[in-house]
Amino acid sequence: MEVYRLTKEKYAGKLSGVGAAKFGNRWNSKGVEIVYTSASRALAITEILVHLPTGLIPADMLMLRIDIPDTLAVKILDEKTLPSNWNVFPHIDATQVLGDDFIYENRFAVMRVPSVVVPGDYNFLLNPNHADFKRIKIISKESFGFDARLF
Repeated sequence: MEVYRLTKEKYAGKLSGVGAAKFGNRWNSKGVEIVYTSASRALAITEILVHLPTGLIPADMLMLRIDIPDTLAVKILDEKTLPSNWNVFPHIDATQVLGDDFIYENRFAVMRVPSVVVPGDYNFLLNPNHADFKRIKIISKESFGFDARLF
């Protein structure tokens, strides 16, 4: 399976989860390393856009294409089991607990979660602490420029 991650060039060298751990996000608490990826390039772009201040066009961006071997088991987080307000902004602590549990239980290297910004699409969270994480590889890095009409 291929997944995608849009990131600044200076962070594109390796997948670590360190950036997510600095602040915490919807699916992880501060201090918990996790790597956010998306099922498509378009979703990866959209997931970044919702976090940018209006009018700011980021520079030095790369689109990472990442290979997750088909032999790796993927934990599927079923949206029907989530709290009714799982998709609010700002996010609720319950979603962070789910992501933190995924990391701490260390049973899977990958977890599929529903996207908030594009309902019906999915993001894939990667556990950098799992033994199989080393099998997940960046297979390409492409320069990415946003179309100015988006801003």
